[in-house]
Amino acid sequence: MQLQADYQKLQDVGINVASISYDSEETVKAFADEHGISFPMLADLGSSVIEKFDLLNPVPQWGVEDGLDDPELAKAFRTYVSVTGANSLFVGIAFPGTFLLDSSGVVQERHFEEAYEERNTVSSILLRLGEDIEPVAATIVSTVQLDLTTYSSNQTIVAGNRFALVMDIQPKPGMHVYAPGADKYQVVGLTLDSNPHIRVLPMQYPESESYYFEPFDETVPVYLQAIKLLQEVVLGGDRESQRALSGQDSLTISGSFEYQACDEAICYLPTSIPVSWTLQLGDLVSSRPGRDN
Repeated sequence: MQLQADYQKLQDVGINVASISYDSEETVKAFADEHGISFPMLADLGSSVIEKFDLLNPVPQWGVEDGLDDPELAKAFRTYVSVTGANSLFVGIAFPGTFLLDSSGVVQERHFEEAYEERNTVSSILLRLGEDIEPVAATIVSTVQLDLTTYSSNQTIVAGNRFALVMDIQPKPGMHVYAPGADKYQVVGLTLDSNPHIRVLPMQYPESESYYFEPFDETVPVYLQAIKLLQEVVLGGDRESQRALSGQDSLTISGSFEYQACDEAICYLPTSIPVSWTLQLGDLVSSRPGRDN
């Protein structure tokens, strides 16, 4: 459903969209008609294409053949297939993922999730690849040392979404902030408040540069120019999280943006700025026409 919501935006930047599943043409068409899907949805009945790309999920077949008495198999089934019991209807599914192909059909990027109920959002993938997106509900904070703009990759999220909290950081002229490896200083970063339904992924930092700080006669890794930090998080897709979030229209994620800045002569004290992102919660589509969930 989020692909459909982002479809026009993707086309505007020259990206076409298609999906592929192991469902029949009739099931795919019914789903597209029911949910207003306008991009191509491909039916791979028999999973021949899925197998050719080595994406076939073997766990459903194991569950049907061997049952789920083995605790390790039961755990794998809950992670990669469903929290329901073994069912032959699952046989043939692919590991969920997103492929980015160039105009020649050559795969350039592959993005996969860690559990069946999780999905990368398209906007978060584009940000991860260094593409710019239009900021959603941006908040701007200015201090003596820097300008901070925060926004999220998506305005609306659903259970299981992997998305990004974005921090655009612009040091003021003559200022720098510290990068990982500057052990004696507060490295620029984000600490999120605990939330049982949010899994925080490791932050990926852009490449830094070495800076000689003459007052202390030391060379440290810093950011002198504007940088974009992406804090990727996953909204729980498990049933407990879905029940807890049921009936809520929005979710607020809060925390602290932390940094320490210096100019060529003065090193300022570490600073912590409260930040928050409020996102709309959408409904999870978890069933298909003609199939039980």
